[in-house]
Amino acid sequence: MAQAAPLVAIPGAPVPAGGEAAWFSGAGGVMLRAALFPATGEARGSVIVSPGRTEPIEKYFETVEALASRGFVVLVHDWRGQGLSYRGLADRTLGHANGYGEFLTDFTALLGAYETRLPKPWIALGHSMGGCLTLLALAAGETRFAAAILSAPMLGLRTAPVPVWLGREIARFMVSAGRGQQPARSSSPGPESFEGNIVTHDRLRHDRFQAQLAACPDLALGGLTWGWLDFASRAVRLLQKGTGVRAIAIPVVIVAAGADRVVDNAGARRVAARVPSARYMEIPGAYHEILQETDALLPAFWREFDALADRVTARD
Repeated sequence: MAQAAPLVAIPGAPVPAGGEAAWFSGAGGVMLRAALFPATGEARGSVIVSPGRTEPIEKYFETVEALASRGFVVLVHDWRGQGLSYRGLADRTLGHANGYGEFLTDFTALLGAYETRLPKPWIALGHSMGGCLTLLALAAGETRFAAAILSAPMLGLRTAPVPVWLGREIARFMVSAGRGQQPARSSSPGPESFEGNIVTHDRLRHDRFQAQLAACPDLALGGLTWGWLDFASRAVRLLQKGTGVRAIAIPVVIVAAGADRVVDNAGARRVAARVPSARYMEIPGAYHEILQETDALLPAFWREFDALADRVTARD
């Protein structure tokens, strides 16, 4: 039996009913954290939630409750390098990656570890970096999902003030020069004020996440390395130029944030056009973290999810 792992609860965000976290072994044998939550009532299927960069499992408790109330078993995981999963650098506040291969191996290991506890059909839900990696897994031949919905997926990068092509080449050079673990963009993992943030218009949800980080500082992640930027550039380029996405046969819904200042929606539109079964839509005025947005903006995402879920569960 897998060894139990902790889940961090605060008064404003208790652990959803029945939730249990455990460690599982990823690429290279490193220990990664995942949490499984039961459906409310009879299960219609399962949703595998893959968070974005910097986001731990705890940030998705509200999303878990929304999915469980719709009749889905929910599996959420911490990618390597964030949350309470293995972090490969001495400075654990730096987001780092050694390409996308380890992430995909970790994702396959996650699904294998929980497969018998996840009733079909499976729906993948990925946000930002998690959306990019989910689509990469599908493009690489992962066939166990019936559908996928991606929230503001990282399918196009913003590298201002330098052009995207130049940022890509700089990151590639730094990695090849053995400087991949050096910071490319510094930022404090400490408390962030609501004013001036560019990811959500919702103060309550913003402050709730800051309270979770204050309760467990080990969840926090700050800046990123040249290695992470190189990984992101290569992953996005593969989805924009590679052939794997053209073979994805399941329904894929890409929900973009109309006022996104973190990822480039033009890239998401290009990738969506390459996936035969993809639907692309934008939520006007929404910031990047759609699932942390206001009650006025969030329902647009859930309408897309419900239509997709009804489609695949009716088929099953």
